[in-house]
Amino acid sequence: MGTGALMNLGIRAMFAAQASLETTGHNISNANVDGYSRQTAVLTTSQGQFTGAGFFGKGVEVTTVTRDYDEFLTREAATTKAMAAFDSAREAQLRRLETVFPTGEAGIGFAVNRFLNSMSDLASKPQDSSSRQVVLSEARNVAGRFAAASAQLDSFQQGIGSDLGVAVTAVNGLAKQIADVNDQIARVQGQGQPPNDLLDQRDRLISEISQYVQVTTQPVADGTVSVFIGGGQPLVLGSRHEQLELVPDRFDGAQSRVSMKGTGAILHTEALGGGSIAGLLTVQDTDLRDARNLLGQLAASVAGAVNDQQSYGLDLQGNAGAPVFAVGAARVLPEKGNSAASNANVTMTVADWRQLQASDYRLEVNPNTTGASDAYRVVRLTDGEVFTLSDSGVANTSDGLVDGMQVGIAGGGFGAGEAFVLQPVARAGSGMSAQITDPRQIAAASALVATGAGGNSGSAVVGSLQVLTTASAPLQGASVVFTDNLGNWELRDSGANVLGSGQWTAGNPVIESNGIRLTLSGTPKQNDSFGLAANTAFAGDNGNALGLLALRDQRLVDGVTFTDAYAAALADVGVRVRSADAAVQTSGQLAASAEEAVKSRTGVNVDEEAAKLMRFQQSYQAAAKILQVAQSVFETLLETART
Repeated sequence: MGTGALMNLGIRAMFAAQASLETTGHNISNANVDGYSRQTAVLTTSQGQFTGAGFFGKGVEVTTVTRDYDEFLTREAATTKAMAAFDSAREAQLRRLETVFPTGEAGIGFAVNRFLNSMSDLASKPQDSSSRQVVLSEARNVAGRFAAASAQLDSFQQGIGSDLGVAVTAVNGLAKQIADVNDQIARVQGQGQPPNDLLDQRDRLISEISQYVQVTTQPVADGTVSVFIGGGQPLVLGSRHEQLELVPDRFDGAQSRVSMKGTGAILHTEALGGGSIAGLLTVQDTDLRDARNLLGQLAASVAGAVNDQQSYGLDLQGNAGAPVFAVGAARVLPEKGNSAASNANVTMTVADWRQLQASDYRLEVNPNTTGASDAYRVVRLTDGEVFTLSDSGVANTSDGLVDGMQVGIAGGGFGAGEAFVLQPVARAGSGMSAQITDPRQIAAASALVATGAGGNSGSAVVGSLQVLTTASAPLQGASVVFTDNLGNWELRDSGANVLGSGQWTAGNPVIESNGIRLTLSGTPKQNDSFGLAANTAFAGDNGNALGLLALRDQRLVDGVTFTDAYAAALADVGVRVRSADAAVQTSGQLAASAEEAVKSRTGVNVDEEAAKLMRFQQSYQAAAKILQVAQSVFETLLETART
């Protein structure tokens, strides 16, 4: 072996040491770069050269530079990041939603109770103008609270649309970058060496896009990666990328949907899986919708109860009470693409506020129809309960209503594939307003008056009379007659026909029948009677004011009092917020753990790299020594040759 071989060994050793030093220096330089994977120069022994004295080594070769990469950990980190982003986006919106249902004096419940409590002063002084003015002021306050809360919900909807737009723009930008990096990787892939920094860059982009939408990836033979979202929709294929866009909801144009630009395919929330886009859509489709319906149900129930009771009484001018409140109208939202004729054929009105539910409904052709009696169906969206409808739109239920609403389907109905969303209460709060402005219009007086007969032998006298229904005219001329000394009574009309009966007791001195509630004090005797007549002395009467005051303790909203219903709404939103907060904590920890696992597997340990740097420096110095020795040997050989 000559000196040339020795010099070749030294040169190769120096190159290998230099490659290791450069790789280590690159690692140290990028130690604090997110997503950087530790790289390693791979060295192999060169094949030895055969001589008669055996094989002599030819040194070392730099085969490649690899990066530490774990596909499973990287994919797990991206998935958990998507779920954490989903929970974080939803939790942030729910905390905003919580402000719509405040507690204490700022709450809607407090305003409604103040309004109903103001009826106490009105009942004490039904002719007092200041008491009546307080009632009107509190009515305006109630309507204003509902309208303001609904406006907040509209603002939240706009904010969600804006946030979705920002997220979609970000996804489109990242998709383009991934496609560009794919193109660069494909161009250098044929050189036989992995472009480590480009691969890291692509992984970082995929991790970043996972914050907005959960992705699945599929490697391709040319080194590129295909990226899919929404249950298989291609976002990136090689160097080509698709774009997302925001489009109006096919029922409600105020809501936004995310679709694939060009194909128009809607990315449904369930298919998106994770990411902030799915979180925002979930709030829009579930939490915000439910909050709007809860608010609307409360508004419709309060307005319905007060307006009904107001209509039972007489105002200071002797007129039947006019409505105190107006609420936003029920809405029928046709699906985009329905025919104009079909849209004109469908109507919906609120027939009974007492039965209204906090829900939207979907109206469609019944896929399981067996005849005209069940040609259509209405699906309650909160729980999926189904009501079937005939061609005329009359529900096949005992009362002919679907949760208090009457659906009408005229003409030829509508065809299969066409659908409508019914919103009986969603906009009730937004249109709520106080309708009366004149204090004299408050119907504090009862439409009927009860008077004891002159020949009554008992000590019973009329305490109060409340009318509970507008059907009071047939009761004029009726009377309550006690049939014995045990308190048994009958309600008889002017023709002595019995309309109702019951038993009066001192512990329960209320006679309630056929839309009247008569309270007696004292003790009635057999044959005592109390006649009912139209109220002509209405100026100082408080019978209906007492009825309005009694609404405070009546079950107005889905079988519970308004106070309990508002408390339930607060609890519903609060539970969602607490649940979302717990989900944020859990998913955040999982995402952090997954990211830490990636870093521990692929990240740079500066101390370890510093130790390597010293080792490779020594290798470089030793390789330089080989060259120095080779040069010395060569010079010795030259000197020997001269002599």
